[in-house]
Amino acid sequence: MAEIIQKDGTWVFDGDTLRIVPGSDKAVGLLRRTLGEVAVPLRAVAGIAYEAGRRSGRLRLRLRDGADPLLQVTGGKLPDGSDPYVLAVETRTAGVAEYLVDEIRNALLLDEVPDGPADRYLLPGPALPMTVGAGDGTVTFDGRTVRLEWTWHTDDRKTAAGPVSLPLEDLTGVVWQPARGLSDGYLRFITTPHAPRLDPAHDPMAVELNGFKKDPLMALLASAVVARLPHPHAPRQERAAAPKALESARATPAAEDHDVLLRRLRELGELHHSGVLTDEEFSAAKQAVLKRL
Repeated sequence: MAEIIQKDGTWVFDGDTLRIVPGSDKAVGLLRRTLGEVAVPLRAVAGIAYEAGRRSGRLRLRLRDGADPLLQVTGGKLPDGSDPYVLAVETRTAGVAEYLVDEIRNALLLDEVPDGPADRYLLPGPALPMTVGAGDGTVTFDGRTVRLEWTWHTDDRKTAAGPVSLPLEDLTGVVWQPARGLSDGYLRFITTPHAPRLDPAHDPMAVELNGFKKDPLMALLASAVVARLPHPHAPRQERAAAPKALESARATPAAEDHDVLLRRLRELGELHHSGVLTDEEFSAAKQAVLKRL
């Protein structure tokens, strides 16, 4: 076992999993504290490096493309204080950091872990249900529906239509953009990929973000939604199968043949085993079919 304990957090590697626990230092961002402990399986890791510095160094973990829904959403735009895969290391413990790097690199070689894209999410994303209030709105996600509600300072064109409810099966994507300088950021939910994009301040499908403390939590909520959408690198047939399986489980006619229902249960089990369906989605879909047997 290799372990490094810093004010910024603790990383522990047991040969199969790297456990990342945020520290109590003031530099640790709200996103990391809210996310809590992250268990990164070795098969999700693409590489690790220690970056030495005069006063302190940095451990940086690099995950395989598509392994983590949070990185899928943020795309390298998180600052170090909010990034769970960066650890500030005191200079006097540089040797410990380098030992951890060697242990993980050796394990990657021994297990022959590929560093190419993953075809399914290997980390589950944050726990649900989740509610985040930031910018000009509050977003709630329970695993099936995204709900947007507006604050008193939201633009009238957004508040006129009232709260917005978006079933998961209607979504094709989620985009999070942090505020930069004088430019506001946003969290936008997409149902029609090629529709024209309104300014976030006027878009009822978007929350405008102003660069305040809670803004990164919107990225965390976005990752919870993305984790339940078809994976971008999954085989085409699997991407198509996930929404169809969920929909057919909800809408199966009562008179449907018994053998068809049993076959549907097997299909759901295969999708769950391959990681296309989460535990919660599989359980809900399975119960819907069992009620018709």
